[in-house]
Amino acid sequence: MSGGRIRRAQLVSPFGVGAMSILVNGTSVVTAGLDSWFRSDEPGNLYIDEFVVEEWRLQDRLNVRQLRLPPDARTPLAGSGGAQRNVKLTVPVLRFPRSSFCIYCKLLRESPLSMAEPVRCTDKRHADMKHKPVMSQVPFIAICERGHMDDFPWSPWVHHALQPSCGGDLRLLSRGGGTLAGQVVHCDGCGANRTMERVLEGITDDEGRDNTVLSRSLSREGEFNCVGARPWAADPGSGCGQPLRGALRSAGNVYFPKVESAIFLPRQEGGASAEVLEVLRLPEANSRIQLLHELLGGIPLPKLRDQIPELLAPFSDEELTAGLEAILGPPTNRPGHDNGGELTSVADWRRPEYDLLRATPKDPDLTITDPGLPDSLTQSLSRVRRVETLRETRALRGFTRVRDGNLRISDGKALLRRNPVPPERDWLPAYVVKGEGIYVELNSQSLATWESRDEVRDRVSRIATSFASVQQQRGLGARDVTPRLVLLHTLSHLLINRLVYTCGYSSASLRERLYVSAEPGAEMAGVLIYTAAGDSEGTMGGLVRMALPQNIGPVFQNALDGARWCSTDPVCMELGEAGQGPDSCNLAACHGCALLPETSCEEFNRFLDRGLVVGTFKEPTLGFFSLAPDES
Repeated sequence: MSGGRIRRAQLVSPFGVGAMSILVNGTSVVTAGLDSWFRSDEPGNLYIDEFVVEEWRLQDRLNVRQLRLPPDARTPLAGSGGAQRNVKLTVPVLRFPRSSFCIYCKLLRESPLSMAEPVRCTDKRHADMKHKPVMSQVPFIAICERGHMDDFPWSPWVHHALQPSCGGDLRLLSRGGGTLAGQVVHCDGCGANRTMERVLEGITDDEGRDNTVLSRSLSREGEFNCVGARPWAADPGSGCGQPLRGALRSAGNVYFPKVESAIFLPRQEGGASAEVLEVLRLPEANSRIQLLHELLGGIPLPKLRDQIPELLAPFSDEELTAGLEAILGPPTNRPGHDNGGELTSVADWRRPEYDLLRATPKDPDLTITDPGLPDSLTQSLSRVRRVETLRETRALRGFTRVRDGNLRISDGKALLRRNPVPPERDWLPAYVVKGEGIYVELNSQSLATWESRDEVRDRVSRIATSFASVQQQRGLGARDVTPRLVLLHTLSHLLINRLVYTCGYSSASLRERLYVSAEPGAEMAGVLIYTAAGDSEGTMGGLVRMALPQNIGPVFQNALDGARWCSTDPVCMELGEAGQGPDSCNLAACHGCALLPETSCEEFNRFLDRGLVVGTFKEPTLGFFSLAPDES
C-alpha cells in the first residue's frame, strides 16, 4: 500500500527502511526495502543518475557503488507527451502490524501486508450492521536483536504451545488497570486466557545468557524463537534462533537507524581543480561517467571525451584523472574493495576532516577562512575558523532493534533488501545538505596542563564508570570517556545554546561534530558547530559572522557566564555530583543549562558537565575556563 507524504531526508532517518510510521488515515506502516525503490510504470522515463549522490569518502567507508537520494514525487505535466523524467516514483510502505482488533467486540484478525483498504470486523455480532466497524491495529509486535520484526504470536501465546491445535477466534480484552496485566488474550474455541504481563521484559537464563519472557515462557514445549521475519521486504523468514521480545510498536527500542555522515573534502592528490569538478558534476557529464563506470568498471578518457567533447576540451588528461578520482575515489577505494565489514574508528574517520578544517581550503563545497583570534581567547583556544560553505552527506547503512549496539556493514546492508545485489549494483539511500559553520579548537598546551590534574581525572571517572555499566548491560560499543571529550562536548552545547540568540538559527538547526582524540602524537581537540538542516533555514550567513574576532569573544563570555549559574541551581550542580541525565552519564548538566535537542547532539546528551568547563561551587578552579576569557 502507499499513501501520505514524507520529507526525503526522513526516509534516511528516522523513517528509513524497516521503520514504522503512521499515515494520515491512522494506518501503521513500515517503509519497504530498497528492492522496491525506483520502480516505475514507465521504465523508459526512469533516469537514476538524477538521484546519484557523489561522496567518495562515504562510498569508500560503506563499500557501496552509489549513494542515492530517495525518489521524490513528481506529477506528470499536462502536454508533456509522456517524455517527462522520473514521474510517479514513490517509496512503498506495507501495513504493519498485520493483526487488528475490533474496538467493540475485541476480535483479532490478520490482514495482508499489502492491504490498502480499512480492515472491517466480520464478527457475527455485527451481522445486522450496514457498515461494519473498522478494526484498529494492535499495539504489540515482536522484535529480535538481529533487526527482525514480526506480528505478536497471539495463538501460541494464549495456548502455551509452539504449534497450537486450537483454531478458535481470539480476542484482545481489557480488564482495567494501568499495566499490561489488564490486557488479556482470550480464545473463543477452548476458553483459554492469558495476560500480556511481562511480555516486554528481558531475563537472564540459567546459564547467564540474555533471554526474554516471550521466548522462554510462551510454551511448555520449549523456547519460541525468532524466525527471521522481515515484513518490510515481504520476507517471512527462514530461521534466526534469537530470543523474541515483545514490544509496543511505538516504543523507542523498535528502531535504531545507523546513519553515517561525512563532510565533503576535496581530494588533494593530483590537484583536482574546482573548475574540472564543476564540469564533471554537470548532469550531462555525470550521467555518462556513471554509465561508463557501471558498464566498463572504469572510465577510459578517450571514450569519455568522445561522449562530451565540448565540455572536456579545456582540460588535460591529468586534470580529468584527478577530477574523476575526486568523484569516484581511487580504484582500491571503489565499491567491491573489501573492508572486512567493520567501520574504522570515529577518530580515524574524522582525522582528514580535522586536518582540513585547520587549513583554509577554497572549494565550491568547502570554503574556510581564518578570521583570527581575539586576545581574550588566545590562552584557551588555538584557532577559530569560518566555514563559509560545507556539504554534508548522510547515508543509512542499516538499523538495529532492542539495543542501539554495534552493526557490521554487511549485516546492516543485508537488512535493507530482500535479496543481495552484486557490488556493481550496490547502493544506499542518502541525502545531502549544505550549510555553514564555526570550527573551534582548544589550546593544546593549556589542555594538556588541565588534563593532568588529579581532580579533573577523578571527576571524569564518575562518568566513565556510569557509562561502563550501561555499556555492559546494553551491548554498546566501547568508548574512551576522557576529560577532553567531556570538556569539548559540554563547551559545544553551551556555545550552541548561546549562538541561537545571536545568529538567527534555532537550536534544532545547529549540529555539533566533535574531533576528539588523546592518542599520543595524533591528538585532536576541536568542534565544528554547523547548520545542515535541509529546510528553509538553509545558509543565512549569521553563524559564520559570529566567528569574527569582535563577535566570538562576547559569545564565549556570555556562554561561560551562563554556565556558572544554571536556572535550576543549586539543584543541578548538587544532583550532578551523583550523576544525572541519560543513563546517569552527566554530572552538572540539565535542560536549563547544557542539554540540546537530540538532532543536534552526537552523544544522545551524554558526557556533559559544566563543572569541567567553569568549575563547581566547591572547586571553583576545577574548570578549563574557570576564569573569564578576558582574565585567562
